[in-house]
Amino acid sequence: MRKKIKIDIMSIYGNVLFSYESVDNTLKKTMEKAVGWRANLRGANLRGADLRRADLREANLREANLWGANLREADLREANLREANLWGANLQEADLWRADLWGANLREANLREANLWGAENLQPIYFDNLYSLRLLPQKTKLTFWKYLEDGKSPYKFAEYKVGKTYKVKDFSTDENEGCDAGLNVATLMWCLRDSVNKENIELIEVEFKVSDIVAVPYYTDGKFRVKQFKVIRKISRKKGMDIMYKISGFKK
Repeated sequence: MRKKIKIDIMSIYGNVLFSYESVDNTLKKTMEKAVGWRANLRGANLRGADLRRADLREANLREANLWGANLREADLREANLREANLWGANLQEADLWRADLWGANLREANLREANLWGAENLQPIYFDNLYSLRLLPQKTKLTFWKYLEDGKSPYKFAEYKVGKTYKVKDFSTDENEGCDAGLNVATLMWCLRDSVNKENIELIEVEFKVSDIVAVPYYTDGKFRVKQFKVIRKISRKKGMDIMYKISGFKK
């Protein structure tokens, strides 16, 4: 007689978020049941989980730890992946249509042939393959960052106000140049790294469309150029560090 297997989905804090018991149970089955029953999986600890081809449509995986998880061909349509740690996750051929990826850590994630059409709030804390942004629909909205020193851009000495849209007509499309004419934006991690040991630093979050990208420099480490953006908010560098630590799992 086959025994029933009970699997608990734990949070990153150690408490049980969802339990399911059945014959021949697997983590994939448990996850699909949790999602089907609208369980709140916010902060779930799924590091290294095998969820290949799992049906996770509309799953609430906000702040979940999916470090190294196998999500190949998983259905993540309209999933909430805000601030999720997807470092090294296999998302090859995954369907991320209208998934919320604000603040997700996509460092070393495999996004080959993943469907990012309509992905919302695509502003990862770290994103290895910035070139793939250009493969998204031209109207897709993206949010990235700039840092200010003494209230101004350290390179152009321009001031930026929240709620205002900024445009430039003079911009460089030369992708051999890492920093050139245009509005330079970057990942949050790049801004924090480049502003180390500088004083009076603030960060602004900016929004633009894929069609506004004018150059993604070859061998970029997180910075690229756009022709226009809207300033969404301004935060302190300390707040930016808090966001980075929270999403990446790094310790202060």
